[in-house]
Amino acid sequence: MTTYAPTTGAELALRGVGLGRSEDPVLDGLDLDIAPGELLAVVGPSGCGKSTLLRTLAGLLAPLDGRVTQDGTPITRPHADRALVFQDDALLPWRTVRANVELPLAIRRAGTRAERRQAAASWLARVGLAAHAHKLPHQLSGGQRQRVQLARALAGGPRAVLMDEPFGALDAQTRADMQDLLVEILHDTGATVVFVTHDVDEALYLGDRVALLGSGRLGAVLDVPHPRERGADTAALRQRILDSL
Repeated sequence: MTTYAPTTGAELALRGVGLGRSEDPVLDGLDLDIAPGELLAVVGPSGCGKSTLLRTLAGLLAPLDGRVTQDGTPITRPHADRALVFQDDALLPWRTVRANVELPLAIRRAGTRAERRQAAASWLARVGLAAHAHKLPHQLSGGQRQRVQLARALAGGPRAVLMDEPFGALDAQTRADMQDLLVEILHDTGATVVFVTHDVDEALYLGDRVALLGSGRLGAVLDVPHPRERGADTAALRQRILDSL
């Protein structure tokens, strides 16, 4: 049983997507294409619909208008092909760290129980938590819990990973470490990623493109010339994004 075999990223698309009351929509006529294997960072002010966008892509919220598709097929419900990672770790507090990582594999009935345990152990080693497998989530730091959540999300081999400000509550150094870990792991998986953040610098470091969302409407979608290069000269692009928020 492979633990992080390369995958083919999903192609995600929204066409005329609307959600919410007509006089005050959360999303309004949204059109967006996300290429297979792309990391799209989404930035915008609080309440502009970023989390709603992720939940719509996940199949947790059905749009009132328009279509949401994966590889051309309508998204109508959650699927193991799409993993959600939240800012709040959402780990099951009564399950050990290893059991939390095993969960998506158990739901998919992937391999034998022994194989699932081995896969979970491999993922925990991958995120630097092999020694913490038998602990409960409350015994870990915030950064460690986010590592577990990342391992759990990717253990099932999803083709799309939808991340809702997963590092927003972490201190600056832990946040930078988690960003680097995410870059390293995603290089191996090939998954498509939609990453919501308030942090423009985080968006510019992680994203192949940055989508600007405001009041449920999509503004510019900007190419990042040097994604995943710390210290790259993105000052002009950063200022353009800040001016748009």
